Amino acid sequence: MSEHLLDAALTAAERGWHVFPLRPGTKRPALHGERACTGTGPCAGGHRKWEQRATTDPDRIRAAWSRAPFNVGIATGPSGLLVVDLDTPEHKGSSDAPDGAATFGALCERAGHTIPNTYRVRTASGGNHLYFTAPPNVRITNTQGTVADSVDTRAWGGYVVAASSTTPAGTYEALCDPEAACLPSWLQSILQPAPKAPLAPSVAVAGQSRRYADVALDNETRNVAAAQVGEREAKLFRAARALGRFVAWGDLPRDVVEQALQTGGEAAGLSASECRSTLRSALDWSIAHNQNRRATA
Repeated sequence: MSEHLLDAALTAAERGWHVFPLRPGTKRPALHGERACTGTGPCAGGHRKWEQRATTDPDRIRAAWSRAPFNVGIATGPSGLLVVDLDTPEHKGSSDAPDGAATFGALCERAGHTIPNTYRVRTASGGNHLYFTAPPNVRITNTQGTVADSVDTRAWGGYVVAASSTTPAGTYEALCDPEAACLPSWLQSILQPAPKAPLAPSVAVAGQSRRYADVALDNETRNVAAAQVGEREAKLFRAARALGRFVAWGDLPRDVVEQALQTGGEAAGLSASECRSTLRSALDWSIAHNQNRRATA
C-alpha cells in the first residue's frame, strides 16, 4: 500500500467524489471485467462496472487500497463532476496542432469570458484537467471534440485519474485548491445544445399527401367493390394494408377507411363479419409498420 495514494482516495471521497482503484502505474481500472465476473461479492446481483462500484465509503476505500498501491480513479458522473480534458497535440498524434489549453482559451475569449477559475490538475502527459460541478438533475455524458479540437469532457460514463496518481509518463499534480466551480452556462450550452424542433411537413407537402390519400381511398374502394369471386378477400386485405399507411400518417381517419372498404367489400359479396375481420387485422398491421412517413410517389 502507498499511503499517499490512499490519502488521495480518501481526500477525494471527503469532497463527495466517488473513487475506484486503477491498476498500479496505469490509467486502467483494477476491477474485473464482465467476462471474468463470478457473480459474487459486490456483483452478487449482477455484474457491476467501475462507475457503479465507485464509492465515497472510507472503510471500503481503506480495504481496497490496502491490497496494492492503486492509482485513484474518480467516476465523474456519480461525483457530480464534469471535467474538461485539455490534451497536448502529441497526445492526439499531431505536433503541429495547437494544444487543448490554447484552443480552450481562444474559445473562452470568443464567448466573451475569461478562462474559468476552478480546480485544475496537470496530467502526466502535460495536459490539464479542469474540474466543474455539473448542474443538478442534468445528465451530461462524455464528449470528444465537441467543445473544440483537443478539448474533451468527462461526465457520466467517464472517469479521470486523480492527483497524486503516477504513470510512466509522470505524476498527476494538483495546481490549486480543490474548489470546483460550477459549470459555466455558456459551456453547458455547447455540451447540451437545445433540442431541434421536429421537422413537420410543409403545408404544401401535407396537402399533397392528403390529396393523394383521398385518390387512393377512392381507387382502392372501387377495386374492392369490383372484385370477382375468389379474389374479393385478397383484394380487400391488400387495400386495407395500402391505406393503413395514410391512417398512420394522419392523412385519413381510420373510421373513414374502414367504412369505405366495408361498403366496397359488401358490394363485392362479402359478409359484414368477413369484412370487419379482414379490415381489422390488415389495418392494425399496416398502421404498426408505417409509423415513419415515406414518399407516396
